[in-house]
Amino acid sequence: MAQTAGIAAALRAHILSAPEAVLDDREVMAALIAANERALGANIVDLRGIAMHRLEARLDRLEETHRSVIAAAYENLAGMNQIHRAVVKMLDPLTFEDFLGALGTEVADVLRVASLRLVLESAGGPADPALMRFADVMLVADAGFVEAYMGRAASGRQVVLRQVMPEDRLVHGAAAEDVRSEALIRLDLGAGRLPGMLAMGSEDPHQFKPNQGTELLGFFGAVFERAMRRWLA
Repeated sequence: MAQTAGIAAALRAHILSAPEAVLDDREVMAALIAANERALGANIVDLRGIAMHRLEARLDRLEETHRSVIAAAYENLAGMNQIHRAVVKMLDPLTFEDFLGALGTEVADVLRVASLRLVLESAGGPADPALMRFADVMLVADAGFVEAYMGRAASGRQVVLRQVMPEDRLVHGAAAEDVRSEALIRLDLGAGRLPGMLAMGSEDPHQFKPNQGTELLGFFGAVFERAMRRWLA
């Protein structure tokens, strides 16, 4: 009886009636183990306590991994929904003029980019005057421009993500001064046509980084290619 004199009767009765509550509480268990180690003295090694500490550290790492995986899953889902909304906005227009107009406004807003421009290569000759009014969303460049702009390291790749250097801002037009990172999507516009490129520019230098996945942007580019082929036909 003397051994339990320090514990209030009500508390002792509660613990005895629901001991699992103590076992499930990590802070209480840690305090009990620490008290047991102090009672054993410095010359006694409590293997159970050591094992408990290691299990707690492993559990903390596992929980952190789970949080990271869940956060990445939510981020991927949000990105997929964003691309799907942008595709729907891109497919809404019924004329080529409205298609180009939506690209630099509604589609860019959904993608949350400061600049979204279409680059088309030309073999030479004067540009079509009808296209000049879309200069804010479209750039007509010389043959070979896309390959040169995306860089040799990007040869064969459909999507390139990178931070923007001052000399790289030609394609972003009026928004060039604010663009700090960009996503470049190579476009195959069909047999007999020169390649094209979609350039997305962001004010956030970390929005487009080389170590990010490109599957969703690749999907967006594939849909855009097919839409452009129909308009060009």
